Amino acid sequence: MDSVLHPGGRFGPPALLITAAAVPLTGWAVHVLALHKKLTATQRDPLTGLLRRDAYTARARRVLARHGDDTAVLMVDADRFKQVNDHFGHAAGDTVLAAFGARLHAWAGPRAAIGRLGGDEFAVVLQLPADRRTGRLEQLVRMLRVPVVLDDGHTVDVAASVGAATPDVIRSRDLSLLQRAADAALYDGKHSGRPHIATTAHATMASVNGRRYGRPGTAVWGRAA
Repeated sequence: MDSVLHPGGRFGPPALLITAAAVPLTGWAVHVLALHKKLTATQRDPLTGLLRRDAYTARARRVLARHGDDTAVLMVDADRFKQVNDHFGHAAGDTVLAAFGARLHAWAGPRAAIGRLGGDEFAVVLQLPADRRTGRLEQLVRMLRVPVVLDDGHTVDVAASVGAATPDVIRSRDLSLLQRAADAALYDGKHSGRPHIATTAHATMASVNGRRYGRPGTAVWGRAA
């Protein structure tokens, strides 16, 4: 009878208590997972999977703080994107944007801050030492020029303009100032087929590429009226 009333080994009271405690924890874990998925959904752009503006900004500032002068801030615009929408339709445009998002992620890696700021505008902040900048930026431009194959089999020729700004050149680690400089460099090199790296002069522009900037640390995204 003792063997029936007092199970031994792994089936003893401690194991039963752990098993009983695991029941509510399982429900809580599911709840936490659901909350995590909901939070992730609010932080990610549903089309490209890249970070939305607020989440991107927070992560970008952490990357800048961590890597300092070895950081590069990139602004990326799809070239002639309106023509893609007009000729192939908006579904094709979405496919192109999703492809750009995947390529930016593959190029920059999981530790970078990569955001879709709106429309066909993207931003990337990553560690990029000076001796690797030119080669890596040229590699990115080549990646973004690879044609995109649509679901119906049609191929779309694509390209993107890339501007970059770095703290060692701009002499600031302010994200908004670096984005302004990168955007100005992008605008200077629009449709050139090569990346443009910002100089100190690019950081002084109050309005570039249709975006309006205020004092350092602020930016108003979206096309100017």
